[in-house]
Amino acid sequence: AACSNEPTMVNTPPPPPDVAVVTVTPRPVVMTTELPGRVEASRTAQVRARAAGIVLERVFQEGSDVQAGDVLYRIDPAPLQATLNSAKAQLARAEANLKQASIRAKRYAPLVEINAISRQDYDDAVAARELAAADVAAAKAAVEVARLNLGYATVTAPIAGRIGRALVTEGALVGQGEATPLAIIQQIDPVYVNLTQSSAELLQLQRALASGQLQGLDAEEAKVTLITEDGREYPYPGRLLFSDISVDQSTGAVTLRAEAPNPDRFLLPGMYVRARLQQAVVNDAITVPQQAVNRTHQGAVVMVVDLDGRVAVK
Repeated sequence: AACSNEPTMVNTPPPPPDVAVVTVTPRPVVMTTELPGRVEASRTAQVRARAAGIVLERVFQEGSDVQAGDVLYRIDPAPLQATLNSAKAQLARAEANLKQASIRAKRYAPLVEINAISRQDYDDAVAARELAAADVAAAKAAVEVARLNLGYATVTAPIAGRIGRALVTEGALVGQGEATPLAIIQQIDPVYVNLTQSSAELLQLQRALASGQLQGLDAEEAKVTLITEDGREYPYPGRLLFSDISVDQSTGAVTLRAEAPNPDRFLLPGMYVRARLQQAVVNDAITVPQQAVNRTHQGAVVMVVDLDGRVAVK
């Protein structure tokens, strides 16, 4: 090349690559935790037979929605009606005895004043009147009990919700010595979600809150996002209700309960879900894109540009 008349070739370095620069500012960031949980009905009522007898009719349709007070079963009322009629007859007899005893005591009152009868006879008449009054009260109570038992022959729904399968059929003898289960009603709008969080994570969160690193969320602000078994996000956000006061000794976990609306009856009791729970806030957090973070033996680093345009590793 030195002996040649051709111009010398000089290697020029390539220009520096263009990179994206993001301006970051401190802002509040909500800390979320993803926890496993199970769906539970918000209210559950086990319908039982409170009167003894033969089931004559099942009125409801299995798997349907019922309202509080809807008739579910009808039990044969004939024996219960006979018991009520007998109690009413006993009441009438007790009232007649009371009337007779009252007349006698009233008649003896002026006679004992003029010593026409003995004091003992008058006291016996007053005692007989009081005993007859007690018999009337007992007969009225028996009538009320018989009327209640007759009313129990018509089994109604105690709460509104979705009723499951029928546990007995027509012709079954129920309530004989025990309250026979007839059906189960569950209210699934809204539903409860029972979550479990390890006591170590909860303790770490409490210490961060106590030191001021994190700020707690109010119950109205703490939202819960549910993730169903197929990995999709449930469209209706829930809210945290409470955290249990004890730790399960077998699992070392604390139970938390959340509530979520279920207008479409999509969530069913016993269904497994995962919940993203908002638990705290970092007030002056600095966030950067994940692509800007590099992992080294010293930990996570980012490239920072100063005012003079120089790059430094932080």
